[in-house]
Amino acid sequence: MHSRRTLRSRRIATLGASLTLVFCLGALPLASQAQSSYQSLQRQSLDRIVAVVNDGAIMASDLEERVAQTRSQLEARDEQLPPERVLREQMLDRMIVEQIQLQMARESGLSVDDTDLNRQMRRIAERNGMSLEQFADALEADGLTLAEVREQIRREMLLSQVQQREIGSRVNISEGEVERFMEEQGASREQARQALFQRRANEELEVWVQEIRSRAFIDNRLAER
Repeated sequence: MHSRRTLRSRRIATLGASLTLVFCLGALPLASQAQSSYQSLQRQSLDRIVAVVNDGAIMASDLEERVAQTRSQLEARDEQLPPERVLREQMLDRMIVEQIQLQMARESGLSVDDTDLNRQMRRIAERNGMSLEQFADALEADGLTLAEVREQIRREMLLSQVQQREIGSRVNISEGEVERFMEEQGASREQARQALFQRRANEELEVWVQEIRSRAFIDNRLAER
């Protein structure tokens, strides 16, 4: 049973490599579902806030979900896991930044159209060599629903909108930079533009993240017992 569960988690981690997906470690046998539901209710009743971000909050249960997700993805790619405490801190920090960006999206009235969302779902399925129906079946085999994954992808697309809006206007590339890159790397003009834009955008993104963090009210309670 343990072997089957591990294989399932690795398969879903591979499916989610191109986009963050929330997943569990395989479906439980029917005989244990009642016990699992009871334990889930217990966890909810004992849930606590691990961070306050402006007018929002991040719950311990959400953090543990993200930690488990990331751990499985790293294991699926045979990458070394950081210490548990470090992984939890890293995931919470990422969730705090995401929370700030989602609040910015809400305040700006940004949204993801269902047509664009459906198109992105099909792209992800196709990248994994599946139809949308097969993709839904693969997710269901790991205890997920297509609706859950749709909402996760919607959130990722919304974050992308915020970043593109805020970072795009900061990136300026001169023709001189393009020419130098072409000479040094032997790249075409389009390749040079894309590479330079991506490099500059990543640099600006790091600066912007620090800016929005400094302006936000953040109360990190992870160390509290």
